[in-house]
Amino acid sequence: MKKLLIILALASCSVAVMSQSEIPTERHSVSTNPFFSNWFFQANVAGSAFYSNTESGRGFAKSPFKDFRNNLGFSVALGKWFTPGLGLRTKFNGAWGRAVISEDKDVNATKYWTLNEQVLFNLSNMLYGYSETRVWNFIPYAGGGVGRNMSRNTYAMGLTAGLLNQWRLSRKVALNLDVSFGVYEPDLDGVTKPGLDASRNFTAKDRVLNVELGLTYKFGKGTWKKTPDLEAVYALYQSEIDALNAQLADAYAENDDLRSQLDNGDQMLDGPGMVYTPPVVTVMSFFFERGSSQLLRQQDFVNLKTIAEAVIQRNAEVTIEGYADSNTGNMERNQQLSQQRAETVAAALQTLGVPSNNMHIVAKGGVDLLTPPENNRRVIVTF
Repeated sequence: MKKLLIILALASCSVAVMSQSEIPTERHSVSTNPFFSNWFFQANVAGSAFYSNTESGRGFAKSPFKDFRNNLGFSVALGKWFTPGLGLRTKFNGAWGRAVISEDKDVNATKYWTLNEQVLFNLSNMLYGYSETRVWNFIPYAGGGVGRNMSRNTYAMGLTAGLLNQWRLSRKVALNLDVSFGVYEPDLDGVTKPGLDASRNFTAKDRVLNVELGLTYKFGKGTWKKTPDLEAVYALYQSEIDALNAQLADAYAENDDLRSQLDNGDQMLDGPGMVYTPPVVTVMSFFFERGSSQLLRQQDFVNLKTIAEAVIQRNAEVTIEGYADSNTGNMERNQQLSQQRAETVAAALQTLGVPSNNMHIVAKGGVDLLTPPENNRRVIVTF
C-alpha cells in the first residue's frame, strides 16, 4: 500500500514536466455537438488517506502513508463534456476506509462510500485551444455530494476539489491520474468527538485525500467538429472571384474586338458561314467540413445558380472534381468522400436545370495541394 501511494504521488509530481512536452500554438473553434456525444466513463484504483474528527489533539502522525490512516479502494465516474473546456461528472468512491480513532489499522477499518457531482474545467483546451491529438490534458475540478459510513450507518455532506490529469492513449481511451481532497461532516467515519463545533472548526470535520490511477473511455462521438477557417475560405473565394473577373474582362475585350471586325466586314470564320468565338473557361470552388459532403453556406447555392444559368445559356460542358483532405481519413474513405462531395454539387446543378449529360464527375480522393489542409476539402467546378 505504501509503495503504491509513493508511486502515485511521484507520478503526480511529474505532471509539470509532462506539460512542457506539448504546447499547442494553434487555437481551434468547434461547433456544438449533439447531447449524446462526448460522454465518458472512468474506472480507477484509489489510494485514500483519512483524517478523522476524532483524532484532533491526540498527536497522531499526519503522514498519508501510515497504515492506520490509508487504505485501497476504487472509484467509477460517468460524465459528459458540454464544451471542450467544461464538463460534468458523477463520481462514486469507496469502499474500504479508516475511521482513525487509534493507531491500529484493524481497529480503524471501516466501509464507506461517497457520491459527488463535479464540474470539470479542461484548462489545456481553454488556454491553448482544442486539439484532438493533444497528449496531456490538465483538468481541475470542484463539486459536492454525500458520503455514507456503511459500518456505522451514518451519512455526511461534503465538498471536494481536485486535479484530473489525462494522457491520450488512443482516440477513445486515456490514462487518468486523479488527485483530490474532500471535506465532510463528522459522520462520514461514523464517530464524532464530543465538544467540537463542526460548523466552525476545520479539524472537527472528516477529511479524505485520494490519489487515483485508471482509465477513461469515451463513447458516442468523443471528439469535437472543427468549424472551417472562414477567413481562409473567404480569401480563397475572393482570389477565385478576382481571377474570374479578369477572365471575363479578357472575354469582353475579345468579343468587342470580334464585333468591331464584323462591323468592318472582316469576319473570322471557322468554317463556311460560321463565326469563330474563343472559348471562356470558368473555375469555382465549394468547400466542405471534415467528413461531410454537405454544402457549407447559403452563398454556395447562389454561386451554383450563377453557374447553372451560364451553362444552360451556352449549353456548356461541366467538369465536377471532388477532393478530400489526405491528412485525415484513409485512402478508401477519402476516395468515397470526394465522390460524395462531387455528387452533391452535381445534384444541386441538376436541380437548377443543368442536364446530367452535360456534367462529368471526377473523384480525386485525398490530396494535400492547399494550405491550410482544410482547404483541400472541396469541389472544383469547371465549365
